[in-house]
Amino acid sequence: MTRTPLTRTSLIALAATLAAVPHAAFAQDSAAAPEEDPAASGNEIIVTAQKIEQRAIDVPITISAVSGERIRELGVNDLDELSYYTPGLLIQEQSANNPGVVIRGITSDSGSAQQGPRVTLYYNGVDISRSRGSYQAIYDLERVEVIKGPQATLFGTASAVGAISLVSAKPKPGFSAEVRGGYGNFNQTLLGGFVNAGSDTLAFRLAGEWRTRDGYVENLSPNQDEELYAQDQLGLRASVRWQPTSDLTVDLVGTYDQQRNGGTPFVSGRFPAFTGAPGGAANAFRDANLGGNPAGAAALGDDQLGLNREVYDINLTIDHQFDTDWSFTTVNGYREFDSAEVFDADGSAAPFLEFAEIADGWQASHEGRFTYSGKKLRSSFGWNAFIEDGRQNVPFATEEGTFLQCLSSLFGAPLVPGVACVAPNGSVPASGVTAILTQGAATAIPYSSVFENRGRNETYSLFADATWTPFDALELTAGVRWLTEYRRSAYFARVPNSTLSRAALIPGQIDTAGQTYEASKWFQAWLPRFNALYRISDDVNVFATISKGRRSPVLQVNAARSGGRPVSNVQTIAEENVWNYEGGLKLATGRVSGSVGVYYQVYSNFQVSVAQLDANGNPTGAFVTQSAGKASNLGVEAELAVDVTDWLNVFGNFGYIDGGIDRNGAFSPAFSGARFRLQPEWQASGGITIDKEFGNGLRFFATPSVTYRSRIFFEVPNNPLISQKKVTLVNARAGVSFADKKYEIAGFIRNATDENYLLDAGNTGGAFTIPTFIPAEPRFYGVELTAKF
Repeated sequence: MTRTPLTRTSLIALAATLAAVPHAAFAQDSAAAPEEDPAASGNEIIVTAQKIEQRAIDVPITISAVSGERIRELGVNDLDELSYYTPGLLIQEQSANNPGVVIRGITSDSGSAQQGPRVTLYYNGVDISRSRGSYQAIYDLERVEVIKGPQATLFGTASAVGAISLVSAKPKPGFSAEVRGGYGNFNQTLLGGFVNAGSDTLAFRLAGEWRTRDGYVENLSPNQDEELYAQDQLGLRASVRWQPTSDLTVDLVGTYDQQRNGGTPFVSGRFPAFTGAPGGAANAFRDANLGGNPAGAAALGDDQLGLNREVYDINLTIDHQFDTDWSFTTVNGYREFDSAEVFDADGSAAPFLEFAEIADGWQASHEGRFTYSGKKLRSSFGWNAFIEDGRQNVPFATEEGTFLQCLSSLFGAPLVPGVACVAPNGSVPASGVTAILTQGAATAIPYSSVFENRGRNETYSLFADATWTPFDALELTAGVRWLTEYRRSAYFARVPNSTLSRAALIPGQIDTAGQTYEASKWFQAWLPRFNALYRISDDVNVFATISKGRRSPVLQVNAARSGGRPVSNVQTIAEENVWNYEGGLKLATGRVSGSVGVYYQVYSNFQVSVAQLDANGNPTGAFVTQSAGKASNLGVEAELAVDVTDWLNVFGNFGYIDGGIDRNGAFSPAFSGARFRLQPEWQASGGITIDKEFGNGLRFFATPSVTYRSRIFFEVPNNPLISQKKVTLVNARAGVSFADKKYEIAGFIRNATDENYLLDAGNTGGAFTIPTFIPAEPRFYGVELTAKF
C-alpha cells in the first residue's frame, strides 16, 4: 500500500471514531475488576511498566498485558504464539537460537555480537535482549507486559521501539503444587508443573517444563538421524522469597533453559528434494533432503543438523519500603548462554553451503531506583550499569568440487558443462566433479573456513522520572535518561585457499592472516519522555505521549583488501534515533476492558542488516549493518474484551501499520519506499472464552479463536517472492475440570485448518541467489491432564 496524506488522515479519523464508540457505550459503568483476579486481562491487570504497581488503564503508555492464566486459556506455549493475540507485536522463532522480536514493524534479530537490539526483553526486571541468549520457555508466568513505543527512561537504551517484560510467578505462603502432562500428534509430549511451599517470612517455588516433539518436516537424507524442527527443550526455575518484615522483600530467581532441537528446515526453492518435487516456496511444504556435511563435522562441530543451547540466569531483587512515601529497589542479574547450531544453508542434499553458528556470551546488570509516592507527586530516580560480552563464530564446510560446480552453475557458467549441482531426482551429480578435475586422483576434497565477530558493550546511565497530579483527573509525567556507552568490536577470519581453485572458495571472504582486528569507541545520549493522562472517569481515560528512542551505534569491524593484503575495515554506523508521538483512550469497567490508540514515529539513520558483498559483488556469507536513511511509521492499535455474562467473554483486537523506509532518492535507492521486514499491514485476532460451572465442582471451559495477518516481507529491499501472503489461523483449547478445579482434562488444536504458510524465507542461501524457505507449524493437536494440590 502506498502511504499518502489522504491515507494517514483517514487512518486518524478511523481511530478517533473507534475511540468514541466504547466511551459512549461504557463510560457510566464504574465497577472495577478486583486486583487479585488471576485471570484478569487487558487494562484490569496490575502491571509494573512504570516501576510501580498500577492498573494498566492508569499507565499513560500503550501496553498489552496478559496474565499467566490467560496464556494457558489461549493454549499458548511460546511467545511467538502469544504475539498473534497482541496488536503491534510479531515474534518469529526461526529457532530458539534465532528469535526475531518485532514491535510496530521494527525488528530486532541480528546475531552479530557487534550490534545492539531495538527491543528490550526483560525477565524479572533484568535485560536479556541479546538475540542468541534471549529465548526461554514461558511456563509458570505471573504475566507478560508488552510496552510499546520508546521507553528508555523506564527500560533502558535497548527499548528503542518498546519492551517485553516477562514476570515469573513468585513464591507464596502455604503449600500448593501442580502437575501437568500432555500428548499430541507428532509425538508431542509435555511434563511440567510447580511446587510451592513456605510461610509469610520465607517461601520457595520450584517450576519446570519439559517438551519434546518429532520434527514436522521429514528429512529424506540418509546422513541425518532426526527429522527437521524436532523439539527437545527443558526449562527449570527455582525461586525464593524472603520477607523478614512487612517493609522488606527479597526475591532470588535462578533459571536454566536447554534446547536439543532438530535442524531448521532451510528448504531450497531452487533445488529439488526428489523426483517431481515442485519449485519455489512450494518445496517447503513437502519432504526435504538436507544432507548437511558429515565430512565437515570437525569444522562444524557436529555431523547432524540441529541446535544445542544452554542458558543460565540468576536475578536478585530487593525492595525496601522506608515509609509510606519512600522506597528503594535494586534489581541485579547475570545471564550466560552457549549455543551451537548446524544448518544447511543451500537447502539440498549437496554438501554445498554448510554452516554452523556458535554463539556464546554473558550479561551482567545492576540497577538502583529510589521511588517517592506522594499525593500530588510521584517520582523515581536512580542508576543502571549493564555489561555484556559475546561472540558469533561461523564455521563453513563444503566439498571443493561440489562447491565450485554448484556456485558456477548458479551464475550460468558451470565449471564442468552438463553436470548439474542437484539433479531433478534430488541426487547430486556435482559430487563427481572433484574426480573429473583431478583426473581420478581424488574423489572428495574437504574444505572449511571460519569467521568470528566479537562485541563488548558497557552502558552506564542515570535516570529520573516524575509525575505531577495538579488535580485528581490530570497526571503529567516527564523523564530523562542520560547514558554513556562503551563499545568494543573485534573480527578475525581463517580462510584458506582451495586446493582446486587456489583461492578462497567463498569469493568475498578475506583471511585476516592470523590477526584479530579490534576497535573501540565511547558514545553518549540523552533520551527523554513526556506523558499526559486525563481521567474522564475512574474507568475511562485518555493519554498522550512523546518519547525518544535510540538504537546504539554499530562499531562494525571486518576485513578488507588493500594492495592485495588484508587490512582492518572499521565503520561506525551512526545511532538510529526515533521520535514517537502517540495518543489514545483506555477503559476498564466491570464488564468491558478496551483501548484504542494512534501513533506516529519518525526515524533518522534507520539501520538495516543486509548480506555482505565484496567489491566485486560476491557474497561473503556474512551480514552487515548499514543506514537506509529516514523512515516513518503510522499506525492504529485497538483491543476490546467484553464479559457478556459471568461465564462468557468475547475478545478481539486489531493493529494497522502504514510504515516503511522513506523515499530517500539517491541516498539509499535499494531501500527507498520499502516496507519494514516482518511487518504486516493488518493484524487482528478474536474469539470467545467460556467458563461455565455446572455444580458439584464440575466446570466446562473453552477458548476458540481466530488470528489474521496480512502479507509480510522477509527482507529489505522487498521481494514478492521472499514474502508470505495473508494468513488466517484457527485455534482452540477446551476441556473440563472437576473436584473444584483440582483436576483438569483439556484438548487443544492450533492451525486447525492445517494452513500452509512460511515462517521465513531468503536466509543465508538468498545471498547466494538460492533462497531457502522455512515452513511454519502445521496442525497441532493433543490433550493435557492437570492435577492441583
